[in-house]
Amino acid sequence: MAEFKRKKKICQMCAGKPVNYKDVEIIKKYISADRGKILPRRITGACAEHQRYIARQVKYARHMGLIPFVK
Repeated sequence: MAEFKRKKKICQMCAGKPVNYKDVEIIKKYISADRGKILPRRITGACAEHQRYIARQVKYARHMGLIPFVK
């Protein structure tokens, strides 16, 4: 059987695409659709430093009322 190599996901923030709590469309990419949970690094492809930053921005957006806590 042939083994397939998975393409390594690159961190979008290291590539130069910023995440800001005010931009709801970008924030929605980092939360799950069914429950509204923050997606883990293995799904988003973010590095550890930026995953912590993303989590903080999601929490800011929830606190400001831009996105719901629960769907």
